[in-house]
Amino acid sequence: MPLRRSKYDMVAPVGNDGSCLIANALTGTAHLLSAAEMETWRASSDDPSFGPEEEAQFRRRYLEFLDARDTDEVQLFYVPGYACNFDCDYCYQADYLQGGGGDQRPVIDALFDYVEHAFAGRRRYFTLFGGEPLLPGASARDAVTFFLAGATRRHTTTAVVTNGYFVEEYLDVLQDSFIREVQVTLDGTEDLHNRRRPRKDGGPTFEKIVRGVDQLLAARIPVNLRMVVDRDNLDNLPDLARFAIDRGWTADPLFKTQLGRNYELHACQHRATAILSRLELARELADIIAAHPHVMAFHAPSFHFVRTLARTGELPDPVFDSCPGCKTEWAFDHLGRIFSCTATVGKPGEELGTFFPVVQRDEAAIALWQDRDVLAIESCRSCAAALVCGGGCGAVARNTHGHLHSPDCRPVADIAAAGFPVYFEEDGRVRGKKEED
Repeated sequence: MPLRRSKYDMVAPVGNDGSCLIANALTGTAHLLSAAEMETWRASSDDPSFGPEEEAQFRRRYLEFLDARDTDEVQLFYVPGYACNFDCDYCYQADYLQGGGGDQRPVIDALFDYVEHAFAGRRRYFTLFGGEPLLPGASARDAVTFFLAGATRRHTTTAVVTNGYFVEEYLDVLQDSFIREVQVTLDGTEDLHNRRRPRKDGGPTFEKIVRGVDQLLAARIPVNLRMVVDRDNLDNLPDLARFAIDRGWTADPLFKTQLGRNYELHACQHRATAILSRLELARELADIIAAHPHVMAFHAPSFHFVRTLARTGELPDPVFDSCPGCKTEWAFDHLGRIFSCTATVGKPGEELGTFFPVVQRDEAAIALWQDRDVLAIESCRSCAAALVCGGGCGAVARNTHGHLHSPDCRPVADIAAAGFPVYFEEDGRVRGKKEED
């Protein structure tokens, strides 16, 4: 490896012998160095500053990123109401105005008209969000049916984010629509899930959600199963993985999973002490996978760039901005309000305008979201991990620091170090990969 050092070199200690992974998101390269090679590398006289060659490469990759983002698909969320039939004790929307109900057809028609003008020429898809969008009752069903029918007529797909309890009751409507996927949450196996995600009357929810997942897959509707994890349920991951494997879900190409880290967004939680930091989660996940390899058949964590490096031999493209708000993500609700993203939708004071009954936009506030990237955040400009972290979540950054153009930092190198043994042998070979003849 050339000894030339870079401002964007990330150092991840990956071996007990002092070996390190040197990863550079700008160049997309990674090198595993022994302890001796690390001493030479650290003693290199090359200044890891931002030289002319690296500056030119940065500028080129930044413009490529902007071009790709400007032509990327836009995700447009619609919230038909903030009410929910569950009583999850980590819900960040618990104090939101519930609303919903009534005839939403004029609001939905106005949204479709707004989208046609505001996003003309852009690839896009809708996502039904909540609260819980799939609720019982005539008004809730009418709103969802009208929305999905309108999106389908416009040849636009819709994803649905639901707790999964009333999937069976909505299956006929979903089958008649262009459904991109249905995201459903299971927080563990039956007893644990039912404690974490009960109905408001305290009743169980697991068995009914599982039947809904079975029916979605039988109807060939893609399922994205989400597990919200913290200290109270992470050790149940192997059991949930085994359940999904035995159920046949993981063998279905229409089934995928995600782990959502429980975190404080806007409201205080009853169990804040249960929250895992990003690094704690990464380290515990690596330990769980080492002890229970079948978990990988259920969910293969990314550990930032490590999974991609193992599968492709390269790092992912540099991320100059990881906050989609007002760029590739917008959110709208049944009250006719416009928001930046799912993290802000429904929160008082986060409104960026209205699309109903009249169109009004706070262009200055929108510009703050659209201008946020690693160049706008001062501390990101000197951070080696900036092009992996991308500045983090804008909503979390503002909650933490009081202003949007501040960082939501992630310990990228340490998380990569935690995940390295999951995908690589100590000598750097990819786990499970056979030697070439």
